[in-house]
Amino acid sequence: MVILPWENQTVESFVLRGFSSIQELNIFLFMMFLVFYILIVSGNILIVLLVLFSHRLHTPMYFFLVNLSFLEIWYTSNIVPKMLIIILAKQKTISVSGCLAQFYFFGSLAATECLLLAVMSYDRYLAICQPLHYPILMTGPFCVRLAASSWLCCFLLTAVTMVLLSRLTFCGPNEIDHFFCDFTPLVHLSCMDTSLTEMVAYSTSSAVTLFPFLLITASYSCILAVILRIPSGTGRQKAFSTCSSHLTVVIVFYGTLIATYLVPSANSSQLLRKGFSLLYTILTPMFNPLIYSLRNRDILEALKKCWSKKPDFLV
Repeated sequence: MVILPWENQTVESFVLRGFSSIQELNIFLFMMFLVFYILIVSGNILIVLLVLFSHRLHTPMYFFLVNLSFLEIWYTSNIVPKMLIIILAKQKTISVSGCLAQFYFFGSLAATECLLLAVMSYDRYLAICQPLHYPILMTGPFCVRLAASSWLCCFLLTAVTMVLLSRLTFCGPNEIDHFFCDFTPLVHLSCMDTSLTEMVAYSTSSAVTLFPFLLITASYSCILAVILRIPSGTGRQKAFSTCSSHLTVVIVFYGTLIATYLVPSANSSQLLRKGFSLLYTILTPMFNPLIYSLRNRDILEALKKCWSKKPDFLV
């Protein structure tokens, strides 16, 4: 029998404190987060189904959108169900292996979202700045390779941090003052030297957040330069409308990440950190389907046809 590194730990489980400092609001928090979770899952499933069954949406942009929606479903399902349990449960525990697994999927999916947003910005760059070459460059196989590379790269990079985390010894205390297993609270509970683990984690996380952000910035700088050269106001508006939804999602996603990790790590700000963490674990995944539905004409038209029972499915 293979013995995993965490099976020899002194600590067998962690206690996720969650929102225990505001016990009187537990029922309200549970109902609110449950509603948010249902909206996230149903909204993203709706986006996936609309794209899959509407032939008009079988384009590279919506292929990447399906990847993003699938990611959001998995991302929130990794965190929210356990969070709902610890809000109401008296025993707010999670096993060491379960905690490490939750961190692994959280880190991998968050990093994948960064790369997918960068890929989507590259797609918009080609569509607006290189329209004649767009059909030749953004072929189906190339889009599949871009998406698959984003998923595989991030899951492999996070696996390196995961291996180092699994080799740490946790001797106690075992309380994590958070509603999910994030990296910083975990390493603070270890009774070993964590300098190597932290260096690798910060290096990989910086790589999968900074480089995609720079690519997104470069793409939209070129897009903006092209849009400003369009003579007619109608033309500029039409060109900008093709990327406004994605740009809004990028601003919301990176805005919440920056706000979260720029907050001081002092104990007095822990509740504030939890609040910011809720932004990118719940609110951002919930807003993404709304942003793409309300600001995207193609999605709205597919939704209207589906609602009126006149879908262009299989046409």
